[in-house]
Amino acid sequence: MAPEIHYQLILNRVAELHAEASNHRRASQAIEGKKAQGRAPQQRLRAAFGKLRTA
Repeated sequence: MAPEIHYQLILNRVAELHAEASNHRRASQAIEGKKAQGRAPQQRLRAAFGKLRTA
């Protein structure tokens, strides 16, 4: 394989990996956001219940 072609293949693969990492990062951030939204009401309920129970 010619060095120029090999170099182009490497550059293309790097671009693909960057795009894949970006998609993965975006999905991870979305999952974390959903977890944070889902956690907040539960924590408030637990906090309120704890206050009522100890009062």
